[in-house]
Amino acid sequence: MRYISHRGNLTGKNEKSENSPHRIEYALSQGYDCEIDVYYNDGWFLGHDEEEYEIDFNFLKQQGLWIHAKNLNALVRLYESGTNYFWHQEDDFTLTSWGYIWAYPGKPLTSKSILVKPETHMEISEIDSITVYGICSDIIELIRERKEHAK
Repeated sequence: MRYISHRGNLTGKNEKSENSPHRIEYALSQGYDCEIDVYYNDGWFLGHDEEEYEIDFNFLKQQGLWIHAKNLNALVRLYESGTNYFWHQEDDFTLTSWGYIWAYPGKPLTSKSILVKPETHMEISEIDSITVYGICSDIIELIRERKEHAK
């Protein structure tokens, strides 16, 4: 099971600091993977709705990143990078570059799926019986604790 922090959030949504390099590195240091939003426009940037934090491409080579390309320039540049990336907007499903199914919240799941933001469309207790490759959430710390105690 991969536990994926949504934009570096661990215990709840925090729009002021999500997608910041510090927040992402902290989530990674705590043993979580991390979904990040990336733009490329004459340089690499993190940010959800806009380019907020300039980064070096080496930042994107860190283990455990699930890179959401937010513009075509980023998608094209990531294509041959060897990184784990994907593009989507409101598609039911998208395939990551490593072959996993990024499932829009509330859509059917498989053992190769990433369950995205379950807190938005189901009771957390329902996660106990779901078999997926990974879970991406703003409250991933709570979800990991729950799943590990259920073992």
